[in-house]
Amino acid sequence: MSLTTPDIWHNIGSMNPNNLYIKREAEGIIRSYLDKGKVIVVYGARQVGKTTLLKNLFPDKKSLLYFSCDQSRIQEQIIPDALALSPIIGNYQNIIFDEAQYLNNPGLVLKILIDNFPNRNFIASGSSSFDLSHKLNEPLTGRHYKFLLYPLSLSEIVGYVPAVDLNFYLGQSFIYGTYPEVFKLKTPNEKIMHLTTLTDDYLYKDILSFDLVKNSQKVKELLIALALQLGNEVSYSELANTIGMDRKTVEYYLDLLEKSFVIFRLYGFSRNLRSEINRKVKIYFHDLGVRNTLINNFNELPLRNDGGAIFENFVVSEMMKKEANEPQKTNFYFWRTYEQKEIDIVTEKNNVITAYEVKFHKVNKTNNFSSFKELYPKSTTKFITMDNVVEELTKNSS
Repeated sequence: MSLTTPDIWHNIGSMNPNNLYIKREAEGIIRSYLDKGKVIVVYGARQVGKTTLLKNLFPDKKSLLYFSCDQSRIQEQIIPDALALSPIIGNYQNIIFDEAQYLNNPGLVLKILIDNFPNRNFIASGSSSFDLSHKLNEPLTGRHYKFLLYPLSLSEIVGYVPAVDLNFYLGQSFIYGTYPEVFKLKTPNEKIMHLTTLTDDYLYKDILSFDLVKNSQKVKELLIALALQLGNEVSYSELANTIGMDRKTVEYYLDLLEKSFVIFRLYGFSRNLRSEINRKVKIYFHDLGVRNTLINNFNELPLRNDGGAIFENFVVSEMMKKEANEPQKTNFYFWRTYEQKEIDIVTEKNNVITAYEVKFHKVNKTNNFSSFKELYPKSTTKFITMDNVVEELTKNSS
């Protein structure tokens, strides 16, 4: 990989790079669901570009009304009352409620709006599914579509950077992640500074603001423990002993972090065969920049002993991004037997099972595939390495 930072902004033009819009794959999907008499709800972590994407959906800004719902004056005005809401939204065709979880009863507000104005577009965003989803589901039953937005995907990066610079930006993704603002910054120091702020100030904001945890330091200790075990199976009891908490609290914190789009879990693939292990989990980060910030390690992959785990995390998170807004979801697992045979990623969709071995360096064969095929003879097996990662992860979803 090239170690020289390419001047991508010279290739694109003289505009300020921080103002350039990186086209998101979710944009086209969401557009196809507008004007259907349903509320659009977009979930995603803070800073992943939800606001930018939603505003970009509507080129005609005269038709757009935008509310930043974390402001108290907005919360005071947006109440579940049709007579109060009608003059506020006026004649605007497209109305965005950003960070809608801060509204008082957002589900009822949106129900009243879509019932009274079915020919308009109402879009809500939220950075925590644990709160907004709970408030929306019952009032909006049958009245909304849900979409997810994650940090930039490899496909989005491929569509944005010059092909000659792709290897450089792929390497940067392993180290600094793919949050849009981090991606646009030029120097390592700028990226690290932004990631540090993001990790310290935004990662726990929703959890703390809704008074769901009392001690953010314990949450950070848990995340550091997870970062250090990347790629390994995780025991809740061992995590609890490591950070000095009881197991139930650890599981509660993990659930909150997953619903805040910080981490995600893979469970063991099993058809109840006695040789297979399915009780433990693997935990990955949605963004590697956040993970590397937690352990304060920004070295390039060839210089570190966790390069294989980073590459594995990158591959599985990219696979999940591709599937995030598919009508029919793919199930993701890992696989291991008591004889220590293991497969990094197993996917299942429409009864089609595919096993992936993920290796940073090229591998010619593995005994794990043969063991897996003995148990699941109709499955497909694939290697993903640096040689084919771009091709494999930017294919159109099935």
